[in-house]
Amino acid sequence: MLAIRLPEEIEERLNTLAKKTGRTKTYYAREAILTHLENIEDAYLADEAVSRIKTGESVLLSHEDVWE
Repeated sequence: MLAIRLPEEIEERLNTLAKKTGRTKTYYAREAILTHLENIEDAYLADEAVSRIKTGESVLLSHEDVWE
């Protein structure tokens, strides 16, 4: 369980969206968190990959090399 406080403006936007669509505020909060979390995880994985390439732990291959 997670409880968060939102600025009044965001709370009102969330209420309006929920009323217009018939979905719950919880649904939209969950979707927003999941989407943002996935973006953050992708950025973290990309940073890790770049670090491995810079240290020589991983190498880049061209598509020609992959298909050989």
